[in-house]
Amino acid sequence: MMTAKHFVADDLLTKSEIEHLIAQAIDIKKNTENYANALSGKSIAMIFEKPSLRTHVSFDMGINKLGGHALYLGQQNGKLGERERVSDYAKNLSCYADAIVARVFSHQSIDQLAEHASVPVVNALCDLYHPCQSLADFVTLAEHFDVLNGLNLAYVGDGNNVSNSLMITAATLGVNFTLVCPEGHGPSQQMIDKVQTIALQTGTNFSLTSDVTAIGQQDVIYTDTWVSMGNEGEQDKAQLLAKFAPFQVNHSLMEKTQASYVMHCQPAHLEEEITTALFDDESKSIVFKQAENRMWAQCAVLVDALAS
Repeated sequence: MMTAKHFVADDLLTKSEIEHLIAQAIDIKKNTENYANALSGKSIAMIFEKPSLRTHVSFDMGINKLGGHALYLGQQNGKLGERERVSDYAKNLSCYADAIVARVFSHQSIDQLAEHASVPVVNALCDLYHPCQSLADFVTLAEHFDVLNGLNLAYVGDGNNVSNSLMITAATLGVNFTLVCPEGHGPSQQMIDKVQTIALQTGTNFSLTSDVTAIGQQDVIYTDTWVSMGNEGEQDKAQLLAKFAPFQVNHSLMEKTQASYVMHCQPAHLEEEITTALFDDESKSIVFKQAENRMWAQCAVLVDALAS
């Protein structure tokens, strides 16, 4: 079981806690009827500063499947901390809700919600982490590989919140991780140090390179959009596409690395970070399995935090 009340960052979870959540997500998926009342009488407040498809739908419908009630709080309330203090927001929601799900711009908002809320806070995305996505991704990998320990997973593209969560969870679980980013588009040194510390403790291989030809043999290739949501206007699009072009994930890269599957958290910018042909390749692409498992992974997190 998770020892922490909140689910806010991947590096706050132990290997056994992550493995428990993966197993629980798979069990809820296979035996949903056994969990039909797991959240009965529970209300979940869902804060969304950023637009969403998969996160909103997967939380709302997942909570409903488990007998709970979800309330969507959209952008009409403005950015957290502007209309009223985040601490006040957290304390007020704690009066009504049994848990708070928050998809925000800044991890500082998540930390403040967790500090001041008296109910569990779930990070549904921030600028540093995407733990719900990462958990869903490893649920998906657990469904496709008998053993996660020793698996070779590579992320190719822009270093962002998704790759941060992926490499932390990979290191914790014993999954070998290769991060391939163009120069100037990798993670922060603080994040690299964090992952290297975990990898050293678990005996996992972690490598960071800007040379896509040095990627080596992989079991799975993962990619994400080259421009993160909310940052679209910060860079010249043509210049960025030219810089990232060698990092496109396509059938050629899959063949060179001998990777069995490709993953993408979506939305995908087809013909940019991934080709349409590979994205739609039903024998190699497991992107929609990932999307489905968002719901089951999040159900596991909420059941673990709230079920009596």
